[in-house]
Amino acid sequence: MQIISKSVNNTLAIGRAISKNLQLGDIICLFGQLGSGKTVLTKGIAQGLRIKKEKIISPTFVLIREYKAKFPFYHLDLYRLKEPRDILNLGYEEYLYNEGITVIEWADRLKYLKIELFIKTDKQRLIEFSAFGKRYEELLGSLKKK
Repeated sequence: MQIISKSVNNTLAIGRAISKNLQLGDIICLFGQLGSGKTVLTKGIAQGLRIKKEKIISPTFVLIREYKAKFPFYHLDLYRLKEPRDILNLGYEEYLYNEGITVIEWADRLKYLKIELFIKTDKQRLIEFSAFGKRYEELLGSLKKK
């Protein structure tokens, strides 16, 4: 599914629409270049969860912000992580495995192998691989050789 947002207000509305289907424990991972609208979308999600969008500030320098509403809302920004293991120092389990909703900006900083599967026909599947980080680029390279 793809959606074209034509304005900040449109991106906020998309965030609000996403929020209507979220459940406690859900984790939303956002990817995109600087200025692509990750924080604006997060503001829309928060707004839909009855958190004033003005309260949502990018956690780039603090890495994690927690908001109280009728349930916790966690906003992580991993832009400043140098190594994927740096997330271990954040106590991330408290946020990812809690009874709240978590939005992670710059989730690609986690470094991983992404595998997407698509149904082409009854018998055919398209399997699409994407590598994030040197280790997983090497792994993908070795898979390509085989």
